[in-house]
Amino acid sequence: MGFSGFPAEALEFYEGLEADNSKTYWTANKATYDDCVRGPMDALLADLAPRWGAAKVFRPYRDIRFSADKTPYKTHIGATLEGGGYIQLGSDGLAAGVGIWHMESDQLQRFRDAVADDKSGAAVETLMKTLSRKGIDVISREQLKTVPRGFDRDHPRADLLRYKGFAAWRNWPVEPWLGTVKARENVEKFFEAAAPLRDWLRQHVG
Repeated sequence: MGFSGFPAEALEFYEGLEADNSKTYWTANKATYDDCVRGPMDALLADLAPRWGAAKVFRPYRDIRFSADKTPYKTHIGATLEGGGYIQLGSDGLAAGVGIWHMESDQLQRFRDAVADDKSGAAVETLMKTLSRKGIDVISREQLKTVPRGFDRDHPRADLLRYKGFAAWRNWPVEPWLGTVKARENVEKFFEAAAPLRDWLRQHVG
């Protein structure tokens, strides 16, 4: 069966998990997770696969080994696609991303060189402006406080040089269309709009 939307029970499941992040809650509501969260997500990813590649759904369990927060479960479901996309669903709605959330040191150097370059840097600025007009943010989870060594602190793209990741990101709050095929259509439109940014990263960062 193709994707037909995320039912209200999917959002309610995560509302409950936020209130009671415990094995007891998870075990009691595992069937809801399987049928209303994981099932629709798998169907959505299958529909997207021909254009955006195979997907990997992240485990629902948090890695608590080095965290002060010992709650065992993630309060959202997330998946990556080989074509460069990411999808996430939680009680607050749907989200999607395209790009690199965290760059390794060699990627980071190539990214900064490309941003500093007159041609490739101007190109990515144009991409960001185009995405902004479409309501799409370009974000970095982490940023340096100052421009990295070796780069002019007065560079016209100084703010971008401080980024440690680079991704287009879109949040959709809870709306009735989440329970329909429009959820897939909105993700597809976002992926298409962000594809040029993905291609820029592949060309200049790897």
